[in-house]
Amino acid sequence: MDNIARTAVGLAALGRPAYLNLGRTDELPADRTVDAMRAATEAVLDRAYAAGVRRVDAARSYGRAEEFLAGWLADRGHTDVVVSSKWGYAYVGDWRLDAPVHEVKEHSLTQFRRQWQETRDLLGDVLSLYQVHSLTADSPLFDDQALLEELAALAAEGVRVGFSTSGPAQADTIRRALSLTVAGSPVFTAVQSTWNVLEPSAGLALAEAHDAGVLVQLKETLANGRLAVEPPEAVHRTAETRGVSSDAVALAAAYAQPWADVVLLGPAGAAQLEANLAAATVELTDEELETLAELREPPADYWAHRSSLDWR
Repeated sequence: MDNIARTAVGLAALGRPAYLNLGRTDELPADRTVDAMRAATEAVLDRAYAAGVRRVDAARSYGRAEEFLAGWLADRGHTDVVVSSKWGYAYVGDWRLDAPVHEVKEHSLTQFRRQWQETRDLLGDVLSLYQVHSLTADSPLFDDQALLEELAALAAEGVRVGFSTSGPAQADTIRRALSLTVAGSPVFTAVQSTWNVLEPSAGLALAEAHDAGVLVQLKETLANGRLAVEPPEAVHRTAETRGVSSDAVALAAAYAQPWADVVLLGPAGAAQLEANLAAATVELTDEELETLAELREPPADYWAHRSSLDWR
């Protein structure tokens, strides 16, 4: 499949004024008002659409991302965009860079019902995939039968149900979640997990999911900007050899995974998107992929580093 057809634009870095991606500050408007961030979001979506990208991913916790996306779709009249969103985190940052807390996690039936209605009010029938945001093995969701039944009921409404994962035990979470059933049918048929050359530990579980017919999406493919702003020498060297930026090399490694149905980009502006899209035409050699595979970090170390990043 053409890599552009496998590409999705995620709106985590655009729907709210603060986020933890490196390299984001210089790309965003100097004055991060709602109107300025809306314009920045629309500029990225316009460029992505012109390049052939037809997938966009949002979440209730991405500030006004769903609102921005809904407005863009209505204004442009596009009917061929595949839209996904997520519930489980609530945005509580009040559009402040210095908010003490930016999002709060809650995997409850009450939260699902509230956020599902909010998402439907904004995105209506264009939504094709709704996902539990940042599922971990200790989530109360696993033992909440009423919640699982309501999630499963979304399929009857024509909405695919999935989950995203985070943390050092992603593989265990993936396998456990995909084993959940209601009335003999799987609750989840899509998964979105962190995968990059620094943190590839979910790879085997994702390959198993793909083989079972589950839609597999890779997120945080640039390690929250680390692979673009402060790339390891192997990434930088390969980028120089290929005549592309370091982010394109890191993303090309994600595209090279045959079980990855969708690769998410998370640009903070059109320039970053342009650099990211160059990855779609980079086909890394086996030797280059083997070299990049040596960059993997212990999952616990990777996630501890991610937790230390500042929201700005």
